[in-house]
Amino acid sequence: MNAPAVSMSPSTPAPLRIAIAGCTGRMGHMLIEAVMAADDCVLAGALDRAGSPAIGQDASAFLGKASGVAITADLRTGLQGADCLIDFTRPEGTLAHLAVCRELGVQLVIGTTGFSDAQKAEIAAAAEDVAIMMAPNMSVGVNVVLRLLDMAARALNEGYDIEIIEAHHRFKVDAPSGTALKMGEVVANALGRDLKECAVYGREGVTGERDPSTIGFATIRGGDVVGDHTVLFAGIGERIEISHKSSSRATYAQGSLRAVRFLAGKARGLYGMNDVLGLG
Repeated sequence: MNAPAVSMSPSTPAPLRIAIAGCTGRMGHMLIEAVMAADDCVLAGALDRAGSPAIGQDASAFLGKASGVAITADLRTGLQGADCLIDFTRPEGTLAHLAVCRELGVQLVIGTTGFSDAQKAEIAAAAEDVAIMMAPNMSVGVNVVLRLLDMAARALNEGYDIEIIEAHHRFKVDAPSGTALKMGEVVANALGRDLKECAVYGREGVTGERDPSTIGFATIRGGDVVGDHTVLFAGIGERIEISHKSSSRATYAQGSLRAVRFLAGKARGLYGMNDVLGLG
């Protein structure tokens, strides 16, 4: 099945034709639902891994209605006619999708986390040929929190120990989360530090007194927690906590659609959620 035809009046702009990678996962389902509900978007492709029992099924069957788009493992088939691919999968899968998107001129919104520096460099190189928006978290609220953290870190630059605590569902495979790492990067940059040099990802045994120049991370995995993040600035006599808690993946899906709209008409370049939201 191909993407359904969309009738338009001469004055109606063409809908954004969106393909979804990892379409049978929790985030994939949320993205499909968001695309189907959006007046300015149409589902153009649905990708899943080879061997998935969902191959050949209608991508929106879980909603109880037909999209006319069959789930496929063939990248070129799934991207045929798509303007943009939204990808919340794994680094290796995203890079495979990236290569084909670059070849076909399909824009890419990347919500995948866990990339190595070398993999991030591959994405940056591809952005010389196609427009890409990459962010560890598509939530508008999280990106506002990142701005608040920059302000807080600059003001609390002496006498405060900084710890980042994050919690996610039992199925998440990378730790710390991409959002927690981004929070650490924002704080470290505001303080003039390099997160690679000052991050502490675990403590055990006799550790000695805390080094005040470090930024600590604590990771919790369990149940169905969508995503909780807290940055703690602990001083003598007071503590400041800046937190964000997600109760639904819908915020990530809506943020992803904002990113797709932002990329529309852009030929190339690597962008972040700050660009999408106009936060500078």
